[in-house]
Amino acid sequence: MNEECIHGLDGELCALCFPPAAPVASTVPVARAPRASRARTAEAPTALRTVAAPITTGSAKTKRHDDNVGEQRIYHLTHIRNLPGILAADRLLADTSEDWETRPVIDISSPANREARRQTPVAGEDSPAVADHVPFFLSPNALVWENIRAQSLDPRLSEAAHDAAAFDFVILVSTVKKVLDAQAADADATPFAVTDGDAAFTTTRFGSTPDAADTLLRTLRGNLDSDSILKAELLVPGEFPFGLITLIGVANDRVRDAVKPILAAASHKPKVAVYPPWFHPTDQD
Repeated sequence: MNEECIHGLDGELCALCFPPAAPVASTVPVARAPRASRARTAEAPTALRTVAAPITTGSAKTKRHDDNVGEQRIYHLTHIRNLPGILAADRLLADTSEDWETRPVIDISSPANREARRQTPVAGEDSPAVADHVPFFLSPNALVWENIRAQSLDPRLSEAAHDAAAFDFVILVSTVKKVLDAQAADADATPFAVTDGDAAFTTTRFGSTPDAADTLLRTLRGNLDSDSILKAELLVPGEFPFGLITLIGVANDRVRDAVKPILAAASHKPKVAVYPPWFHPTDQD
């Protein structure tokens, strides 16, 4: 398998680009029963926060790769059937965007989770909601994604997400530097935000200013003993141009061969890389 590292380390796995699989934290729900007998839980997302909690950085026990947050990769998960719509719009749109012409074919979020994110402010009362942003994970082993690939029940996920196989999804990859450069070119751009957990949970802390987001990113990257980075999100306000996507991760050659024709007419054609560890439950890596 030929992998290309964005840091120039062709032929070997870069620790930043392809971090080792992290153990699944105890917050991951118990694996569900076989499909023929499974039942959905009625649990709703955690109650909403009305005011974003302040950030306290604490002290990281171990630090590595925290000196240049621009190198941090960000990951947007979507179903392969949503990819043509993304390319037609040439961008990823926030849930509440008025620019939607056709909603995603496969909605990954449950209705309750989507509503929770629409009601949760990022920077306090009357500020834009979480759903006004395009969400990214900070790890290819993010816990929500782990629950899909391990077929575990998660009230944040839709029926369609629970019914899909891991190889039905693609992972759109970019970097914090791409976001920073794009926002620096637009004097009116709203800064991105960073969280240390699910953005609709009451205990989640937000970095909603440039300094706070930078501090929280450094803390997440520096503390290797915490699973916070597996829960964290980076929230880009409004939209995210497809031209900022640097890589599309897929599960196998068959999915890669399906994605490439979809990209054929696109003005921007990021590398399509087969990387199976991103699509296997972590206990099978």
